[in-house]
Amino acid sequence: MLIDTHTHLDSFQRAGDLDGALSRARATGVATMIAVGTGPGDWGLYRDIAGAKRDAVRFTVGLHPCSVDGGWEESVGRIAAYWQRGPGSESAALPVALGECGLDRFHLPGDSAEAERIMAWQKSAFSAQLGIARTLGCPLVVHSRGAFAECVSMIDASGVDWTRVVFHCFVEGPAEISELARRGGRGSFTGILTYKNAENVRAAARTQGLGRCMLETDAPFLAPVPHRGKSNEPAFVRHVAEFAAGLFGIPYDDLAAATTANSRAFFGL
Repeated sequence: MLIDTHTHLDSFQRAGDLDGALSRARATGVATMIAVGTGPGDWGLYRDIAGAKRDAVRFTVGLHPCSVDGGWEESVGRIAAYWQRGPGSESAALPVALGECGLDRFHLPGDSAEAERIMAWQKSAFSAQLGIARTLGCPLVVHSRGAFAECVSMIDASGVDWTRVVFHCFVEGPAEISELARRGGRGSFTGILTYKNAENVRAAARTQGLGRCMLETDAPFLAPVPHRGKSNEPAFVRHVAEFAAGLFGIPYDDLAAATTANSRAFFGL
């Protein structure tokens, strides 16, 4: 069985296809999906889905850098409460990680002054979430786009336990993933692994090795070959796994067992 360690199920919920997506995932051997929070608009939804479908869905809570705005402090201030069970909520599902959070320079506006202002917000929001993760001692899901060195530097300074850090949708190369490994962190891999022009990502996966490897879809984005260019879904993590088995030169069942064990250990599933 497989685990899709990073997916966005809100799109399927909005389309009325959540049950269909979960059913298709089960049919391809996906045992568990982690619905990754990006902002207050999906945190409660994912908690409810995880509560209703405990056998298949877990969730995270975090403020995505592209969701950061001038009101970020109020949003981040609500995060820690998701790890608490109050009276009457003793059976509520709890997050398995904080994230996704981090820095994103790719989507900044072209105006330099506005870009600088938004990046300052992103760094402040990321720093605050690092502080929460350190206090909670929970796993941390990092979004880094065009800002790898900055994210690493901020995590270094935060005191967060690097063994609990994953850079999701890893798109850097062997040198960068070696920096994560040296600190105890890791990267996880999406359908980009299957793209013809992504040799640097494949080299990074080989450099990290099977012992730290985790797989994800980042659905509905980044569909793997043979569905590239179409809407992605958790069932398609099977294609990523099949490709990764070939990349590592091992039988599919061995790849599935290893990545599932890695994911369970990292997220405490």
